[in-house]
Amino acid sequence: MTVLHLADEGEAADLAAFLSRLLHYDRSAAVRMQAAGTALAVFGRPPSFEVLAIRAVRLAKPYENGLDVTLDITVSAGELLESVDEAAGTAVVPGAVTGPPWAGVLPPRGGWTPVGGLPAADALRSLVAASVAEFRSRTEALASEARTRAELDRIGREIWSRTVRETGLPVRAVHAAHALGFLRGADPVLLSAGAWLRLRTAYGSVAVRRAGLGALDVSVR
Repeated sequence: MTVLHLADEGEAADLAAFLSRLLHYDRSAAVRMQAAGTALAVFGRPPSFEVLAIRAVRLAKPYENGLDVTLDITVSAGELLESVDEAAGTAVVPGAVTGPPWAGVLPPRGGWTPVGGLPAADALRSLVAASVAEFRSRTEALASEARTRAELDRIGREIWSRTVRETGLPVRAVHAAHALGFLRGADPVLLSAGAWLRLRTAYGSVAVRRAGLGALDVSVR
């Protein structure tokens, strides 16, 4: 049994909150965990948003488990959540599971450069609220016979695939950041690396592949 000692109770609570939100969208969610030194990164993919969510957690001491100085494993998000002890600031690494396809393709660790033109956090939250309101208005206006799953999905794709100004960041990435509790506090930063865009905040990041760039800069690890 591998026990992770998180930096403090707050880190444990933030990890638990992140896992709870992922499980809200997918009760059988899996997450990929990577730890090295005093940093733990937890990756998840809420299916409703088609983005990669990343929560970084500080460890109280450099990771080590016998001769292993790094951790890289895909586990059940539910089992990991159950193991988090917020008062003790610990979490137990569950047994490995067969990872979903997304878990084999992660954004690069380095090479990120800033992208300008991203609105402030308040404006991004307003954008999400307006998009949600538009979706509700357009779907409620449909005749009952036209309110099919295919039509609802079409409207959703149209709205959430729009980009934020000229940044190339799809609105669904901002929606995901808001839904996962990342879009709080200070203004977020937008970064790019190859085919990836990453919306980074103090509470977590959302990464997405830019449209039309094929399989460039895929990091399989």
